Amino acid sequence: MYKNQLFKEAEVDTHYDSQIQALTKIEQKFDPPQRVKDEAFIKDYDSVYAYSIRDPEGFWGQIASELMWFEPWNKVREVNIPDHKWFLGAKTNITLNALDRHADSWRRNKVAFIWLSEDGQELTATYGQLRDRVNQFANALKSKGIKKGDRVVIYMPLTIEGAIAMLACARIGAIHSVVYAGMGAGALRSRIEDCKAKAVICADIGYRRGKVVRLKATVDDALQGLEYVESVIVLRRQEPKIELNEWENDFWELLKAQSHHCAPEIMDSEDPLFILYTSGTTGKPKGVVHVHGGFMVGTYYLTKAFFDIKDKDVYWSTSDIGWIVGHSYIVYGPLVAGATVLIREGAPDYPHPGVVWEMVQKYGVSVMFTAPTALRMFMRFGEEHIKKFDRSTLRIIACAGEPLNPEAWNFAQEVILENNGHCIDNFWQTEVASPILGTMPAMPNKPGRCGKPMPGVVADIVDEKGNPVPAGKGGNLVLRQPLPYMMRTIYGDPKRYEEIWNVIPGCYFTGDVAVCDEEGYFSVLGRSDDVLNVAGHRIGTADVENALVSHPAVAEAAAIGLPDPIKGENIKVFVVLRAGKEPSEGLKKTIIQHVRHELGPIATPSDVEFTEKLPKTRSGKIMRRLLKAKELGLDLGDTSTLED
Repeated sequence: MYKNQLFKEAEVDTHYDSQIQALTKIEQKFDPPQRVKDEAFIKDYDSVYAYSIRDPEGFWGQIASELMWFEPWNKVREVNIPDHKWFLGAKTNITLNALDRHADSWRRNKVAFIWLSEDGQELTATYGQLRDRVNQFANALKSKGIKKGDRVVIYMPLTIEGAIAMLACARIGAIHSVVYAGMGAGALRSRIEDCKAKAVICADIGYRRGKVVRLKATVDDALQGLEYVESVIVLRRQEPKIELNEWENDFWELLKAQSHHCAPEIMDSEDPLFILYTSGTTGKPKGVVHVHGGFMVGTYYLTKAFFDIKDKDVYWSTSDIGWIVGHSYIVYGPLVAGATVLIREGAPDYPHPGVVWEMVQKYGVSVMFTAPTALRMFMRFGEEHIKKFDRSTLRIIACAGEPLNPEAWNFAQEVILENNGHCIDNFWQTEVASPILGTMPAMPNKPGRCGKPMPGVVADIVDEKGNPVPAGKGGNLVLRQPLPYMMRTIYGDPKRYEEIWNVIPGCYFTGDVAVCDEEGYFSVLGRSDDVLNVAGHRIGTADVENALVSHPAVAEAAAIGLPDPIKGENIKVFVVLRAGKEPSEGLKKTIIQHVRHELGPIATPSDVEFTEKLPKTRSGKIMRRLLKAKELGLDLGDTSTLED
């Protein structure tokens, strides 16, 4: 059933091919600034990529050898699709490299984390301090009977304590499952039930836009009747402190009672590190499993190779530990690479629309990872909120989460970076825990194109039978060989994992529609089910939305298809206007004509609705299915990942 559904989603007919070719023709290329080229970790992409494909064992083995292992591997990889194993026989622990490797070196007193709150609080932790706290909390977990292989659910806001909880689980070999702090009780409970968590680590409250988010009450609701959850550990932030039940412990009281010494559990390279549930925007959430060895090697390498993070840099990801970006590029990847990481709890537009750039100026942020959604929000606010702050330290802005439209790229490049840095796109998924496509810092940028395959990645675009399609033709994005940083299974559902590799036999099916040009630059247009079918012509929602946001009055947009008895579907679009623009019938007609001009008559919206905001997941993805369900009067389904 699932396989048949995916096959249906994977269909890309000739109408869609020709439409993609017409809609995504991009000619311009822009070289990065000289300072970015000079500092780039990889200056010659072509030679590095060629080596990674010619000798993947040598390539990944060389990278892995830069890290610490209790025992070396006897084989770099073993591939029997859908199964794949990496660094066979090797023993390690990701915290050995994220903490000990630095705390026992000159980096002991280097700042690992700078934590900021919305109201201006600041905390820092050096690598030496962070290891001490992780060891203490690891011992605290042991004192509650948690051991290697046990599952621990973490429901924490974006705090240093949240990162400590993740690292402490890894330290003792427990498998953590982080749930975004703000998901409802039903979503939290389903994740606890799926992995049969032995403990839950949470906070009493979080903060967002100056408001208190009560988290402990959600945990209490979610845990009703779940007797296998033996312990609840609570970070109490509010005064006066909330009362705890007899089976609950205070985070810091439990931590401070423990020793600073805790040797890392010796883990097999293929032992699970964490379970992370996908957001559920395209179906039932699934528990993606990543492991100590391959995840560590992949995130470490791409922290340097793609994000270009160096010892001198201050790096800031605007994501959260509840998402894969937070796992790969707030906590593990940057720490394994020895970086200084800025983390900020709260909204990027609070307490004022320029707060992000105020922080860039204050801390000298040099590398930032954010979402196209955020760039479009900054566009909507207006450049005056940006230009009042010094952004000269910014060298790289990396974007992922949704297609980066040329207008947002141009805004980042010219207004935010003032052409003194490089805005680079990249694409990946929860299932593939690091970039698989992207524009590396020293590569020329083609706005509207995500970029080229990362070293080690063999990407292709195929039809529903698995046949490669020509350049400029749309199809299904697949990977033809596994990567060390890919998921190993879906927790408790290996059959579902296998089916992902059987949609296009022998390939990993990403579920995304993409196109590749003659120079090898990919554009990922969206999920294969984010496709509009108008009079037999299949049009990607991303294409319509890109046309909309290229209108000077439009900041953000979403497109959906609604049933039409003659054409199959009509296109309805939802538009958020830029600052200073007011809705009107005249503007509506202008926007419709603009899309008609950009894409042709077949893609002309039948209706435009102005809105203050679009429904998004907390990771920044537009929930088009929610818009469609509302229009059709259908059940909204799982809204647990909806941003407030």
